Amino acid sequence: MRKHIKNNVSWVGYIDWELTTFHGDDYSINNGSSQNAYLIEEEKTVLIDTVWTPHKDGYVENLKKEIDLNKVDYVIVNHGEVDHAGALVSLMKEIPNVPIYCTQNAVNSLKGQFGDLGWNLNVVKTGDSLDIGNGKQLVFVEMRMLHWPDSMATYLTGDNILFSNDAFGQHYAVEELFNDKADQCRLNNEAMKYFANILNPFAGILQKKLDEIIGLNLPIDIIATSHGAIWRENPLQIVEKYVQWADAYQEDQVTIIYDTMWENTTKIAHAIATEVHKQSPETVVKVMKISKDDKNDIMTEVFKSKAIVVGSSTVSNSILSSVAGWMEFLKQLKFKNKKAAAIGSYGWSGESVKILEEKLKDAGFSVIGQNIRAQWAPKEEDFSKVPALVEELLQ
Repeated sequence: MRKHIKNNVSWVGYIDWELTTFHGDDYSINNGSSQNAYLIEEEKTVLIDTVWTPHKDGYVENLKKEIDLNKVDYVIVNHGEVDHAGALVSLMKEIPNVPIYCTQNAVNSLKGQFGDLGWNLNVVKTGDSLDIGNGKQLVFVEMRMLHWPDSMATYLTGDNILFSNDAFGQHYAVEELFNDKADQCRLNNEAMKYFANILNPFAGILQKKLDEIIGLNLPIDIIATSHGAIWRENPLQIVEKYVQWADAYQEDQVTIIYDTMWENTTKIAHAIATEVHKQSPETVVKVMKISKDDKNDIMTEVFKSKAIVVGSSTVSNSILSSVAGWMEFLKQLKFKNKKAAAIGSYGWSGESVKILEEKLKDAGFSVIGQNIRAQWAPKEEDFSKVPALVEELLQ
């Protein structure tokens, strides 16, 4: 079913209420999601993106109910990942000669994923345009590494719509489509989670691209994302948030992240949380257990934090496997301008704190000199180190 966006532009995507994970099982989804595809009907008829592979047949059948597919003049592929291009093979079986417009890297990714199917692939780069009649054009802007090399955005003149693909989106199912119809708290949380877990590794590239987009001085009335709510009420609010988030973002928050075997590291973590509140009552404190809390939600809290504490018991001369996997994910996200401390408990060898400090440095954190390394259950001498650790962490 199509939904009206503006003038001759419609949404023809899929609301994915049942979706619970993404990127395999690497990204958790708590409020559903959507794959947003768009139909433009001017003198030329244009499809912008498709939907994820599991929904490909329904997508094509629904399109047939809305338009004669033989009237489609152009297909725009903003990004070759299968959540956007997954229905392309089924679609192009119906209209095999219709030209597809995408970046050169998208040509490579489409052929790499689906094979060379003889499609009429036309390469575009930043500043190229396509006339669609009635005085309107599509203008293309490459968005390399946001978050694939093949990504681009498409701007519709006249209607002032930026089809931004993965940039500015969220995994959030909104039946009414638009940001002003969404739960605002949930929308902001999902937008930040999306940025922290998917786009933050490319924050430096994103800063330059945001400057480029702002520098084009394009009037933007709508930002039509590929996932989640479409920004029509004050659409530039999400651009302003991205400018902040891409600049080594932090709030007045400390997050304590740990895992434990017999709750001894738990006791240290809780003591630190209490001391942070004591020394700095205005600072937000979060305590999260890696084996219990969702890893993407943890990373969103790390993104917000000015400092973190990471803890693990020592096991087999190393750290808990849950913490080791989480630390690798932490490194991938390339957070900047954040302090860190390590804590842990042990029975006989006690390597966990040293290993955590090395991994935190490797992940780009400024590791403080203080740590807490307690043998067996933490004792008063261990808890007595907490105030100095917190003081250095908060400086």
